[in-house]
Amino acid sequence: MTLENISSNKSFGGWNKQYTHRSTALNCNMRFAIFLPPQIVSGKKVPVLYWLSGLTCTDENFMHKAGAQRLAAELGMAIVAPDTSPRGDDVTDDADGSYDFGLGAGFYVNATQAPFNRHYQMYDYVVNELPDLIEANFPVTQQRAISGHSMGGHGALTIALKNPARFSSVSAFSPIVNPMQCPWGQKAFTGYLGKDTEQWKAYDATELMKHTDARLPALVDQGDQDNFMVEQLKPEALVAVAESVGYPLELRMQEGYDHSYFFIASFIEDHLRFHAKHFA
Repeated sequence: MTLENISSNKSFGGWNKQYTHRSTALNCNMRFAIFLPPQIVSGKKVPVLYWLSGLTCTDENFMHKAGAQRLAAELGMAIVAPDTSPRGDDVTDDADGSYDFGLGAGFYVNATQAPFNRHYQMYDYVVNELPDLIEANFPVTQQRAISGHSMGGHGALTIALKNPARFSSVSAFSPIVNPMQCPWGQKAFTGYLGKDTEQWKAYDATELMKHTDARLPALVDQGDQDNFMVEQLKPEALVAVAESVGYPLELRMQEGYDHSYFFIASFIEDHLRFHAKHFA
């Protein structure tokens, strides 16, 4: 698979780069960003944190706003940030052009409903195609962790719960933890998966946690001034399930913080150190 490097910037002794490639899973050209820490210069292979962004975002939001490169360079950790949906002139968008469905809002599921099933296979892309691509083309190990924000937090939690052998830890900022019970999730799941709500359970973290035997370490940060918390995010639902099944979830309510990247930048160091501990 051919990679095209479209940008390259030195950062804390490492490199922040962007690439495009043709995706088989998504049937379109895709873009991702990668931070490669300075340890690779000496020939060392490093573990990878996959970051999944939220609604309306691209591969650039986290790399430009989170301030993760300094500590990732210190810890010797690569970070990979894919785009949030397939893109292209032939990729179907929401008919009304809304921000919470279609382009920029792939929800990290494998769509089953036409015409979205032709391109919106973000679950397969993140779980299989992208890691295979990264491990074949960059000096990284097969140690992986996964994290994300909002819609991306939903993606990180569900992907980790469904694939515990592929990741050593999972974390999230302000995740949509119970999409079956919130407007964002209900709209996306209806459009991508159809009206059979039994099919939705495969992409709902609260449902998955009820039935998993895995105990992948999980860290979640939620701002208590997040204006999406009550209607869309519902962190209490995940806490209740974790307590009922004994899942090792640490959910921290952060006083005064909202849904923005100011929140993410404030606590990203904790998350990187959390994943580095479990890499070790």
